[in-house]
Amino acid sequence: RAGFIGLGNQGKPIAAHFAPSGFETTVYDISPEPVSELVAAGARAAHSPKEVGAHSDVVGVCVPEDEHVRQVVYGDQGLLAGLSAGDVIAIHSTVLPSTAIELAEAAHRQGVAVLDACVTGGAARAASRTLTYLVGGDAEALEKVRPLLECSAEKVIHAGPLGHGAKLKLCINLITYIQWAAAFESHALASAVGLPSEVLEEAGLSNGQITPLMQAYLASVKMPMEIKGSDAVQSLMRGHMHVAEKDLAWALTLAKESGVSLPVGGLVSQLMARLYGVEDAQKR
Repeated sequence: RAGFIGLGNQGKPIAAHFAPSGFETTVYDISPEPVSELVAAGARAAHSPKEVGAHSDVVGVCVPEDEHVRQVVYGDQGLLAGLSAGDVIAIHSTVLPSTAIELAEAAHRQGVAVLDACVTGGAARAASRTLTYLVGGDAEALEKVRPLLECSAEKVIHAGPLGHGAKLKLCINLITYIQWAAAFESHALASAVGLPSEVLEEAGLSNGQITPLMQAYLASVKMPMEIKGSDAVQSLMRGHMHVAEKDLAWALTLAKESGVSLPVGGLVSQLMARLYGVEDAQKR
């Protein structure tokens, strides 16, 4: 029995595969619209995280922030209040490793396992079942969750003990955002000196310095201003910006705790509005 909490941009396309794959599925979100969509595809709606837990053996959680995960898991109507010994919580949110460890300690007291099963690839890859999961935690718990992960995954990587999935995700995100900054500035310079974007991309793709991810990012940079400045696109990009800022803040927090200096990451963390094309003077 599968449960899922958090049916946003990333969570909904992950959970959408469960019922069609034959799993008895229970879902919850604070917004009714995505819940209705998944119910139409065969899932069952819950009215609280506790109700999801009561009808599930494995529950995925995909909400924006560490505090949101805590709100989902703890409390009288929280997930732990509905789960039983032997059940597993898979945290898909990008959280601090210490958050995963804290939640696991609380869950362990009632025999529930926790995995930090961070996801990379985005909504499009979730829909096409080509995500990569970066998992920290007990190998036996991972095997219990694996059939659900494989509904949307191209690859499942067991990064090591609890917390290592989150650590790996923060390292990967650091690469992603630094790549985007490099692509943005290279494109800006090329445009300023009269080089067509297609020539820049052809050269970069040819020698391997522009990755497919960077090329996909550059498509958003080249978006016409009338589209980029629309309320719908600005709202979408602002949401992405906030997630990116949180992820980089956590990478810098982890680096500080580990005694590592990340000067480039620190600078890039201040450029998210610019990189996402968000009209916000205070963040430029």
